[in-house]
Amino acid sequence: MKPELFYKSLAEQGIHLTDLQKQQFHRYFQLLVAWNEKINLTAITEENEVYLKHFYDSLAPILQGHIENVPLSLLDIGAGAGFPSLPMKIVFPEIQVTIIDSLNKRIQFLHLLAEELGLEGVHFYHGRAEDLAQDKNFRAQFDLVTARAVARMQVLAELTIPYLKLNGKLIALKASSAEDELSQAKNALTLLFAKVLENHDYTLPNGDPRTLTIVEKKKETPNKFPRKAGLPNKRPL
Repeated sequence: MKPELFYKSLAEQGIHLTDLQKQQFHRYFQLLVAWNEKINLTAITEENEVYLKHFYDSLAPILQGHIENVPLSLLDIGAGAGFPSLPMKIVFPEIQVTIIDSLNKRIQFLHLLAEELGLEGVHFYHGRAEDLAQDKNFRAQFDLVTARAVARMQVLAELTIPYLKLNGKLIALKASSAEDELSQAKNALTLLFAKVLENHDYTLPNGDPRTLTIVEKKKETPNKFPRKAGLPNKRPL
């Protein structure tokens, strides 16, 4: 997907990028490739692929009508090089974005990226999702949590639901159908007082399959969740 096709495809869906936004995406691509030579950010570095499989792919929650350009508080877990939250931030600048990542080098990249792109209302924290979810400054503080190809739902729910406000939503972006995952995650979602609202399969413009799963927090999360770092993955609920 060449940048021009990226702009055209978004325009056809009602999102008309300004010259500044186009420049922000271009600079994002340049910095991603440059920093990728120093630290492992992505296996995808060819421009057409980055625009399709990182930028366009990250915008699915917006393109499918789940996020509006209002001052929502959004937490991105395991964002790596900033996906999906920072492409969404470029398109909808009113969103307030927080990213947690366990690797400090990636946090350094994100700080530089936000500065270079002139992004405001973005915050980056180095730490484990399991640990920060027990911090009152993070727990139950967010309207939305996004996670793109982070973990299967049985694990992901425990890592993300505690961060949500009551009736807040987890938006999980997956590379393939999540039906089996959701079946395996029933117990975890019950224990965490969360409910699947939507599970939608779709394709990228090149035909690659994707799935978007929306989960809502129905009651306050019991204090014992999430368990200590590493446990959700080793012993899923």
